[in-house]
Amino acid sequence: MIHLYLDDWRACPEGFALARNGEECLMMLRECEVGILSLDYELGPDPMNGGDVTAALIREKLYPKEIFLHTSSPWGRKRMYEMLYEHMPAEVKVHNGPMPEHYLSQFNNRNQHRT
Repeated sequence: MIHLYLDDWRACPEGFALARNGEECLMMLRECEVGILSLDYELGPDPMNGGDVTAALIREKLYPKEIFLHTSSPWGRKRMYEMLYEHMPAEVKVHNGPMPEHYLSQFNNRNQHRT
């Protein structure tokens, strides 16, 4: 199982695989079991945005266990959250915001114990 972070600009948190564009994110969702997915909305020059990725994961039933929306776009976050809220199965946890610090520190602590 992987944790996946979609963002064209921000640094990827430790313990996550990075997708820099929508197609890369969808490829990883199709090929891997995803525990946590964190989505950006605005993806620079990519023809896809986070809303397009959200629509595709709903259409293809590519359900991670948990989804966070770390985008700085209020409109994009609202759009993605409304789509996810309406279509995700009850067992998928959808958060209307970024991962809290305690989530990120869990991954940092796990990785430190492996070395």
